[in-house]
Amino acid sequence: MRRKKNTRTLWLLLAAIAAITALIVLLPSCGRGSHGDGTLVAVGDPVPDFTVELLDGSRVTPATYEGKVLLLNFWATWCPPCRAELQRVQHDLIDRFAGEEFAFLPVSRGEDRATVAAFLADRGYGFTVGLDPEERAYGLFADNYIPRNFLIDRRGRIVRISIGYTPAEFDELTEAVEAELRK
Repeated sequence: MRRKKNTRTLWLLLAAIAAITALIVLLPSCGRGSHGDGTLVAVGDPVPDFTVELLDGSRVTPATYEGKVLLLNFWATWCPPCRAELQRVQHDLIDRFAGEEFAFLPVSRGEDRATVAAFLADRGYGFTVGLDPEERAYGLFADNYIPRNFLIDRRGRIVRISIGYTPAEFDELTEAVEAELRK
């Protein structure tokens, strides 16, 4: 009798793990999807024109960064991969490319100013952040999944797209920024 109970418990546990894994993989807002990635632009395309308001109230457009290599990042405070990625930004991007013709523009997707400001203050982040509470800018680039990065060259063309976060992928993205700056 005890063996049947242990087998049943094991099967229930395995079913629960499979269900949780399926939810994480298929969650339409965070992580990487298995059937298309929801990207609406391609490498080689000009960056779509958008305007986002920064936390300080100023506004930026892609033209603000003309002549610079721009890494445009869409993220959210509630997204675990986004949080992991942002932990590396200051050292691996901002500090590493200080003094270069480089800009990092993280844009919070679908969140209000107070939520984003509290998140940044809580973690001690001091970098500039754009707000996209109605997802107008995000909707020009994709229809789901974050974090998303779009590396944009000095001419305003998309040269690399990444979705999700892994340390290896972030390292590759950082190297792509460096290679773009050397051009």
